[in-house]
Amino acid sequence: MFSKSRINETGAKPGEVEGRAPEAPKSSQDFAPTSAPKPKPPASVLSSDLTIKGNIKTSGDITVEGTIEGDIRAHLLTVGEGATVKGEVVADDVVVNGRVVGRVRGLKVRLTSTARVEGDIIHKTIAIESGAHFEGSVQRRDDPLNGQQAARPPGQQPQPAPQPRADQSNAQPAAATAAKG
Repeated sequence: MFSKSRINETGAKPGEVEGRAPEAPKSSQDFAPTSAPKPKPPASVLSSDLTIKGNIKTSGDITVEGTIEGDIRAHLLTVGEGATVKGEVVADDVVVNGRVVGRVRGLKVRLTSTARVEGDIIHKTIAIESGAHFEGSVQRRDDPLNGQQAARPPGQQPQPAPQPRADQSNAQPAAATAAKG
């Protein structure tokens, strides 16, 4: 019924579809990987039985379920309900379900109803759910991720800069002047 000669008689070559132009041969560029974005890796999970003493820095996402004694810098940080972070937290997005003792800096900061934060929060946008426990100050900045102050322990006030005196050579302490008079 079908014969090889018949295919050739219609003018179609093997591998061609009748009525279509033949495809151009593939070049090496056709096999190059596409520039499609890589899939985002899942968040790193620090489990509830894990205690870390030291700083953590990543461009990815972190979910903390254990205890961290150190600073954390990430893209998205989620502090789990049973988790404790003692140190500064810096992330684009911060979601606190557990406890943070230290400064929190983020573009978006969210304290859920189970959150306990003891420290200052510097943010661009903030959401505090009813029931959240928060002790500290809240400050809005357009760029909260670039801290202009050095990190200090929570509750410790910055030391004022000493004021220069105009003429120290003739200045006497106030107590010495009062004792003479």
